[in-house]
Amino acid sequence: MTETLNVQALNRATLARQLLLAREPLPVAEAVERLCGMQAQEPKPPFLGLWTRLDGFRASDLHAALQDRSLVRATVMRATLHLMTASDYTAFRTTMQPMLDGALRVLGDRGKGLDLRKVVPAARSLLEEEPRTFNDVRALLQERFPDVNDRALGYAVRLCVPLVMVPTEDRWGFPRTSRFTLADTWLESGPVAEDAIDELMLRYLAAYGPASAADAQTWCGLASSGEALERLRPRLRVFSDDKGRELFDLPDAPRPDEDVPAPARFLPEFDSLVLAHADRRRIIADAHRPMLTTKNLRVRAVFLWEGFARGIWETEYKRKVATLRMRPFEALPPTAVDELSAEGEALLRFLEPEAKETVVAVEA
Repeated sequence: MTETLNVQALNRATLARQLLLAREPLPVAEAVERLCGMQAQEPKPPFLGLWTRLDGFRASDLHAALQDRSLVRATVMRATLHLMTASDYTAFRTTMQPMLDGALRVLGDRGKGLDLRKVVPAARSLLEEEPRTFNDVRALLQERFPDVNDRALGYAVRLCVPLVMVPTEDRWGFPRTSRFTLADTWLESGPVAEDAIDELMLRYLAAYGPASAADAQTWCGLASSGEALERLRPRLRVFSDDKGRELFDLPDAPRPDEDVPAPARFLPEFDSLVLAHADRRRIIADAHRPMLTTKNLRVRAVFLWEGFARGIWETEYKRKVATLRMRPFEALPPTAVDELSAEGEALLRFLEPEAKETVVAVEA
């Protein structure tokens, strides 16, 4: 008989893999590898995401890993920017290409006249000369292809040319307008040619499982996720959730007792944990999920108490005063306020080390 895992059990299993049951003393690159990448649509969130997961994390640790090229920021899962190890990027970038090709459909009429057979080599030639911002890439391509929409040209290059962003000494590793370069130039080797969807699914389960085929596809955007899990079935354990859906997992992956304590934690905007499943009840209740995303599709920062997202948070820094404001989805008990306030104070000290005063407030 198939074992059923309730939402609480799934929560603790996922938190264990996401380094959120206890901070662990891992090197930065090893942590990012364990997480199978981190959403990095903006440069700041991975710094906060690693601070909340790692014991003794310093911003300089991530800067060093970016500068020595063991970590890269590049377009991969769901056609969005992620922080990944160089080895994972080269291993899985080719696997992602069908999803990236499909994302071109959003161009609609703007893609009129776009010929990838001409645009891709032209873009590679420009980026072989030197790293460039996308404003520069679009402008130069527009000169060569004046009848094609400049935004369509830029978007096609992002999706169809393996690129990485060039890190700088900016506080969060990258300026507002970053330069891009060819991945094979930056890493001295290009993406492997072979499809590695089976290995990617194993890595996904290690970081986010137990999970369904729909969960896996939501995370990476690949329609082939379900077929890969079927091929892997003999190597996996199979569970069901409280709605009878089939969940796959690695046999030896951690599945702690559902009553294991989960500490107060603050997740940054765009954190992969809140985006990695079709059924997200293991982290956020369905009733609260609409509050996770803004009208312009920003994914808000959430705080966890007893393992689940209990509200959103934001910070402000004015006149040497660092303030963290929590906006709970529902009223919090005093114990939660105390635990979250202590964690919030520590977060503010990381974010604003020059602050003369820190304030943690809970708003209605």
